[in-house]
Amino acid sequence: MPYSESEQAYLTRLGHRLRSLRKQRGLSQEALAFEADLDRTYVSSVERGERNIAVLNLAKLARALGVEVSVLLGSEE
Repeated sequence: MPYSESEQAYLTRLGHRLRSLRKQRGLSQEALAFEADLDRTYVSSVERGERNIAVLNLAKLARALGVEVSVLLGSEE
């Protein structure tokens, strides 16, 4: 199901925040995926804004990055 423009923009912003935090911590997608118990291709697709990520997976990624979920979600602009 295609997303509306605003929904796609939100997924893209989330992906950019995830990628930025991952890189700040010096982690590869593979290393982050391992720490979060997710597949590397899943992490990649989230970073590209191609996934409507499940809440539990968002929590796994936040935990692996050492941040709260709210940091990944950011503010709605």
